[in-house]
Amino acid sequence: MRPPALEYQGLVKHTGGCHCGAVRFEVWASADLHIFDCNCSICKKKQNKHFIVPASRFKLLKGADSITTYTFNTHKAQHTFCKRCGVQSFYSPRSNPGGFGIAPHCLDEGTVRSVVVEEFNGSDWEKAMKEHKTIKNMSKE
Repeated sequence: MRPPALEYQGLVKHTGGCHCGAVRFEVWASADLHIFDCNCSICKKKQNKHFIVPASRFKLLKGADSITTYTFNTHKAQHTFCKRCGVQSFYSPRSNPGGFGIAPHCLDEGTVRSVVVEEFNGSDWEKAMKEHKTIKNMSKE
């Protein structure tokens, strides 16, 4: 079912997934991606760079049974990854539990026009969230 044209005006449908192909998804987002490079304990270890979209713009196409989840600390972030190959192509971030953080490097080629990377000081998460002007609303419609 195709979304209403006005709902996604100016956005493109990106597709992507994990390395082994067990997990596939589609996401409606700008062709010009705003990527967050977080330095919290887990993002630093995983080199997790991501852009955030509302849950309504994300659709898991296949692989629900191939996904497992890791949580820690507040357990708000849901770090999902493929059980087979270990790749995290998307997750539910603590900053936007009503949305998804999408790994741009897991998108199929051909739909990204440009990328801007913004460093996010997740190692001091509470302060960074308080000071950041837009991140809290990135999963809102």
